[in-house]
Amino acid sequence: MNISKLFESLSISAQGLSAERRKMNAIASNIANAETTKTENGQPYRRKIVTFQASAQKSFTHVLRSMGAALSTTDPGHMSGGEETSGEDAVQGGVQAREAEDQSAFKEVYDPSHPDADENGYVKLPNVNVVSEMVDMISASRAYEANVTAVNAAKATAKDALDI
Repeated sequence: MNISKLFESLSISAQGLSAERRKMNAIASNIANAETTKTENGQPYRRKIVTFQASAQKSFTHVLRSMGAALSTTDPGHMSGGEETSGEDAVQGGVQAREAEDQSAFKEVYDPSHPDADENGYVKLPNVNVVSEMVDMISASRAYEANVTAVNAAKATAKDALDI
């Protein structure tokens, strides 16, 4: 068993756990502030969104070349995999989470008795939909559970390998 592969899989799963935790924290903040009409900047709360982006990995071309596949092309630019490092370092994959504010329009509700109503009686409410936030939370928790399962599988594999 190649121990570096075990640690690589644990690292990828740990990145997934961290990314999903960050997403669940943003969703919890959105739900908690679903009725916040005024923040420090004087505007209603803006929904936070977390997007995921794959971390650097070996390109398909690099993997084929490392397996000894002879690649040819009519144009050298067609299969440029970029400058990649060789060795075990380039294999690492994973995910990165980025947080941003949703720039969609605020909801406007007519409520002249509200303290934050404008001169026409309209109140700007946050751009948070609690139902969609709950759906996102369920999805994030399922993804978190999947990463926990992957970590447990890697641990079980390592334990079984040591028992041999």
